[in-house]
Amino acid sequence: MPAEPDYDAVIVGGGHNGLTAAAYLARAGRRVLVLERLPRTGGAAVSTRPFPGVDARLSRYAYLVSLFPPRIAADLGLRFAVRKRPVSSYTPTVRGGRPTGLLVGGDPARTRASFARLTGDDREHTAWQEFAALTGRVARRVFPTLTEPLPTRDGLRARIADDTAWRSLFEEPLGIALEERFRDDLVRGVLLTDALIGTFTDAHDPSLRQNRCFLYHVIGGGTGDWNVPVGGMGTLTDALAHTARAAGAEIATGHEVTRIATDGRTAEVAFRTDAAEGRVDARHVLVNAAPRELAALLDEGAPPAAEGSQLKVNMLLRRLPALRDRSVDPREAFAGTFHVAEGYRALATAYTEAAAGTPPTTPPSEMYCHSLTDPTVLAPELVRRGYQTLTLFGLHAPARLFDGTTAVRERLLAATLAAVDEHLAEPLADCLAEDAEGRPCIEARTPLDLDRELRLPGGHIFHGDLAFPHLDDGTPPGSAAARWGVATAHPNVLLCGAGAVRGGGVSGVPGHNAAMAVLESAAGR
Repeated sequence: MPAEPDYDAVIVGGGHNGLTAAAYLARAGRRVLVLERLPRTGGAAVSTRPFPGVDARLSRYAYLVSLFPPRIAADLGLRFAVRKRPVSSYTPTVRGGRPTGLLVGGDPARTRASFARLTGDDREHTAWQEFAALTGRVARRVFPTLTEPLPTRDGLRARIADDTAWRSLFEEPLGIALEERFRDDLVRGVLLTDALIGTFTDAHDPSLRQNRCFLYHVIGGGTGDWNVPVGGMGTLTDALAHTARAAGAEIATGHEVTRIATDGRTAEVAFRTDAAEGRVDARHVLVNAAPRELAALLDEGAPPAAEGSQLKVNMLLRRLPALRDRSVDPREAFAGTFHVAEGYRALATAYTEAAAGTPPTTPPSEMYCHSLTDPTVLAPELVRRGYQTLTLFGLHAPARLFDGTTAVRERLLAATLAAVDEHLAEPLADCLAEDAEGRPCIEARTPLDLDRELRLPGGHIFHGDLAFPHLDDGTPPGSAAARWGVATAHPNVLLCGAGAVRGGGVSGVPGHNAAMAVLESAAGR
């Protein structure tokens, strides 16, 4: 049970953002309590051994790192490392009846040759480089603002100082920019995928949710690189928990918060464990949970329903499968992002089918092999025998497709693996390892599974639609919480999870920003 009756800050949820906030506040001398419902910290950023009797640690839910600022790691002295993947992506296809594909990354000359082999000339490669330069300029100017008070819309536009980039990413549906710049269907599709990760939308959605998703996927680190966490994602949250505790924060797992009551100046947080119930008082409450969960804790009306859209599949292989495209080594193809059925028209077709409530006939997905970049996630004996991890993230799999039974999940999984097999020289199922009980090492998670296991609303990995990283037009700076994008309707209750402005992904940014708002408001008072 908590050691004290009251705290400067109580943090609801021990995911990576809650732990980030706890570490900052504890290092600033605040009395901090973290209450986590599950028996472990980490939330969606954990490493587990999901297959009985097999010593392989998989990043079960979140799996790559791009948005976590080096500034936070330096501030907190985290012992955490990432490695850059040697290849950005490989996308197999068939042209003229011949297996081929697009390899991006590694050697620049080889990338150029791959574009030419696929498209017939250098035009698409030149357009790719020009578009990468545009997103790179935006990334370098926007990423540093994530750990600063929110800029105004006009202020962010002035900082980007590129009217074409602003129009393409912030004002017009992304599909316009892609269709203006690129002719090849596969090239368009590879670029569009960054706008669809966990986001059910299409290229021309007038709400621009695809643009917002795309923006967060290309600004990380100021480069847009998606890196592999050494030791698995759990090493990050373990490091954050260690840092928070070392600074004096108290972390109580197995403590489920059941109610928050606040008058705007002080708050009471009620909780329960398997053995008892209790409550503590707090000056501030930071909520590392979805806005839906916060509304329930406050006994207020729920926000608009969110809907996740992904099929996450974790696998352990005895060997990487051979490819039909013999020009590419599987160790290169799977080291980056391996795109399947993600041509531009194929993505549009899959979206149309799913929007009508029908699982896509050919489900789009992307895969990567963590162990090629970081073999430490496998026991040495597995490495010696050639075993590899494989993570698959399926797109256009909205929660509406699932009914809570395993039947739809298994049908969609079978269709997804069949789409993968179209590009392999051997079935992926033949490469799966077996656990100690002789079962194939494969597990799948739908949005409904994520809602049940992690309380992600509708299984939405971002807790809801992402927001552009600026204040809305005409919005006054307001309170410290509003300036940092973590405000709720209650002055002393702050969001510090993915539902905050500039939330989503494994970033620590909402945790940092909520902690800064608390410290700033205290200094002002």
